[in-house]
Amino acid sequence: MKMITAVVQDKDANKLGNVFVKNNVRATRTATSGGFLRAGNTTFMIGVEDERVEEVLTLIQETAKARKQYVTPAASLDLSFESMNAMPMEVQVGGATVFVQNIEQFYHF
Repeated sequence: MKMITAVVQDKDANKLGNVFVKNNVRATRTATSGGFLRAGNTTFMIGVEDERVEEVLTLIQETAKARKQYVTPAASLDLSFESMNAMPMEVQVGGATVFVQNIEQFYHF
């Protein structure tokens, strides 16, 4: 058995949750936030049999798409003129960060 932990952008969370339900993938969903953009994320924790790992990874990859977005860097503590006139910059957001771990024991009470 494996534990798949997938961190996805909030924009993809509902769609991915629906895909999991449609494909009979049980997942626990928690709200999280990222450090770089301070944007909302959703973390899915999925306990799955070894033979379904590739299927679940494919569902995540096909649903949580990376995209480009313009953001204005957060003001730093340095209040110099340069930091006050920060220009928006293009960054890649979305997609998924996924961890797959071995599970030695699983209990369902």
